[in-house]
Amino acid sequence: MNKIPFNIPPYVGTELEYVRQAVESHKICGDGPFTKKCDHWMEERFGAPCVLLTTSGTTALEMAALLCGLEKGDEVILPSFTFSSTATSVVLTGATPVFVDIRPDTMNIDENKIEAAITDRTKAIVAVHYAGVSCEMDAIMEIARKHGLKVIEDAAQGVMASYKGRALGTIGDFGCYSFHETKNYSMGEGGALVLRHKEDIEPAEILREKGTDRARFFRGQVDKYTWVEYGSSYLPSDMNAAYLWAQLLEADRINENRLATWHAYNEAFAPLAAQGRFELPVIPEACVHNAHMYYIKLRDLRDRTAFIDYLKRCGVNSVFHYVPLHSSPAGRRFGRFSGEDVYTTRESDRLTRLPLYYGMTKEDRDRVIDAVLSFAREG
Repeated sequence: MNKIPFNIPPYVGTELEYVRQAVESHKICGDGPFTKKCDHWMEERFGAPCVLLTTSGTTALEMAALLCGLEKGDEVILPSFTFSSTATSVVLTGATPVFVDIRPDTMNIDENKIEAAITDRTKAIVAVHYAGVSCEMDAIMEIARKHGLKVIEDAAQGVMASYKGRALGTIGDFGCYSFHETKNYSMGEGGALVLRHKEDIEPAEILREKGTDRARFFRGQVDKYTWVEYGSSYLPSDMNAAYLWAQLLEADRINENRLATWHAYNEAFAPLAAQGRFELPVIPEACVHNAHMYYIKLRDLRDRTAFIDYLKRCGVNSVFHYVPLHSSPAGRRFGRFSGEDVYTTRESDRLTRLPLYYGMTKEDRDRVIDAVLSFAREG
């Protein structure tokens, strides 16, 4: 019996042809033709003034933190239930991550807990759109306006998802996407920074190009480029961008394929949810998700462990995440939790994810469903 993997990186079949074109163009470093194609596709599709492809979702977050002007002594509010990159981007600037509790329905930051965490040192809020389901962005943006704070959207899982008709990543001051191999669209390693304000575009270009005004030079705005600010190399290879380009051209097909699996799971497990055996994902009315993942919440940590072990014996790989950042060694060292941890740890201990990837066969999908239903009957 073949084992069903948790993830298979997306592949539509034309990636190698575009990579070959990139190689034969003799332009394989950053900001080549395919990088620009990807940037422009996202700008047009998502209605963003500027999108810049980066080496990862992590470096997109780092750029956003730097463009917010964060420095030592500042504080940034974010959920503890997220990947380490969300907090690391804050720590690298010298600022302090201030963790707040999550909502148990969407696993997103609880917008009602943010204001109590604000101090005179708070400079920004990071909204993490877990599973491609939006945070309550109207409330978060209103809090930010009231207190003069920047908003960074960690939309690593949110490409092709939206909130009240607006693409995730385009609502806050900065948006960050990931194109890691575990994401809906992939270039192996990669990401993108979304800029909502035109005045941030030139500083972002300089930051991304090792602190030089090279982008202005290539546009003919200066007769030579030079070192003008601090920066780093956040440009991915154009070969990676070529790989991603193939998938962006098939973005709707990939999205529909993933949604079909998501809905098949949801329909199959709805009776168990009605019986109180499992809890299933919640999609608020204002949100359009992208089927980035399908998760189930078990009764408790013990039940989850038994569930994962049972599926493993059935040849199905199920994984859990995250260890709440505030309870991790680095989280205790660099950050602090504001308020009470009512849901973050409890919900994290109950959640596990099922296999979901582009091109998953109906046979494998049905095997996953049968294994879950079998566990429920026995437990």
